[in-house]
Amino acid sequence: MNLRLLLPTLLLCLPLAACSNTDSNKTDPATGKPVVDADSIGRKVKDATDKARVEIAQGNIKISNDQNDKAEITPQGDLLINGKAVTIDAQQRALLLDYRKQVEKLAGAGMDIGVAGASLGVKAAGEALRGVFSGDTQGIEERVNAEAAKIEASAKQLCELLPTMMAKQQALAAALPEFKPYASMDQSDIDDCHN
Repeated sequence: MNLRLLLPTLLLCLPLAACSNTDSNKTDPATGKPVVDADSIGRKVKDATDKARVEIAQGNIKISNDQNDKAEITPQGDLLINGKAVTIDAQQRALLLDYRKQVEKLAGAGMDIGVAGASLGVKAAGEALRGVFSGDTQGIEERVNAEAAKIEASAKQLCELLPTMMAKQQALAAALPEFKPYASMDQSDIDDCHN
């Protein structure tokens, strides 16, 4: 799992995957076509994020640098660079595990936002369709915007995790020179998140 692509990918893929899934057991009586069911989509998105959480917790976390070299942090706190284990001491392992936990926390928060975004997308589409067919479109935009504001607040909380992540990354790079080329996070990443 490439750390640089993890959050944007989750935030883009979850809503898209959710919107493309239908519950094959439910069909519209008028058209005979499958109906997009918010509960079904919610289950599928939850299943996908649960699977991703397990993969993050149990698999290697992959990080690449500007030269496209690949590093991995194993669940046991080993550092692999281009598939080869780097010799580390107990302090370095503790820092690797601490950094890995922060990556997991950030990824989990990103997945939570992705699930909320998928749910909002389905809800907004349903509200819009109901409004079109009933002729009552009053308040749809306000209700959807209110829900979107909650997701935006969650995204801002995610941004608050970045300074800690950068500090952990810098401490790890200082203690383990082999990791330094992969410690590419800087203040601009934090600033960009807030924008």
